[in-house]
Amino acid sequence: MQNVTAVEKTKMNKPKKSPRKIRTRYQNNPKAYLYLAPALVSIFFLTLLPIIYTIYIAFTNYNLNHLYDYKFVGLENFKDVLAGPFSKVFFPVFGWTIMFAIISTFGCFFVGLILALLLNNRDMKERAFYKAILIIPWALPATIAVLSWQGLYNTEYGAINVALMNLHLIKQPIEWLTNPLYARMAILIANIWMGFPYMMNVCLGSLSAIPDDFYEAADIDGASNWIKFTKITLPSLARTAYPLLISSFAFNFNNFTSAFLITGGNPPRLDTQFAGYTDILASTTYKLTMQFNRYELGSALAIILFLIVGTLSFVQMKASGQFKEVE
Repeated sequence: MQNVTAVEKTKMNKPKKSPRKIRTRYQNNPKAYLYLAPALVSIFFLTLLPIIYTIYIAFTNYNLNHLYDYKFVGLENFKDVLAGPFSKVFFPVFGWTIMFAIISTFGCFFVGLILALLLNNRDMKERAFYKAILIIPWALPATIAVLSWQGLYNTEYGAINVALMNLHLIKQPIEWLTNPLYARMAILIANIWMGFPYMMNVCLGSLSAIPDDFYEAADIDGASNWIKFTKITLPSLARTAYPLLISSFAFNFNNFTSAFLITGGNPPRLDTQFAGYTDILASTTYKLTMQFNRYELGSALAIILFLIVGTLSFVQMKASGQFKEVE
């Protein structure tokens, strides 16, 4: 055995402090609260206080007609949204929001996966150049990119219609921003374009972590490329990609930028003024508060939106086993 010095013996024989004692020591230290004060104050005023105020407004009749004489109404706003007159707005928008989030999430993932598989080829010498080009949509500020797509979708002068007509693929300009179906397709295309670089990078990182021995063993067994993809690549990607897909779904569920800045929620619906065909729940909440001054309905809708996203994310995380502790 190696010789142990007196100092090392002292350290070895010194009793270790329990986590509870260490925690108590820092809790009783006033300097710790002084250092944490800026962050705690910021969290309280910028995060906690707005949440509390939103919850409070959701249980009142605070709107343009009751700015000063508003009162507590209990669950009336929630009943109005889910079972009252506003339910005719909520459920169609909710259905489109689900569709928008699912298509955007899986569209970004599959486009990113396909490009990652192509770029993972080590024989491709220009991989770094292609990666730099394909990551541009992710590097651009979202607002600028979205407004650029708004110009591309212009019916008369947009580059997309001009290119399609010059290629003789269409005879009449496509009404991207005024036709309900085309408007929804437009924001989905733009959203996938802005989101696929993130998924591409995730897939590239996961693909590089797969040992080459797996594919060599599959080649020896005579496995086809499809078998290697389904039995090796996808299962290896799932461990990394599944939690990110859940968080991406939650993000797209509240993706106000694409839904509002490209079309403004238009084209308008004939049965309501509060939401258009491309409005999702987040943009509908914005319109209710900023355009129509229905603060009570906007607050109630914001709480319902939070509960929906939180419940879906929790169920998906629980079903995927992400909360299980690894021994």
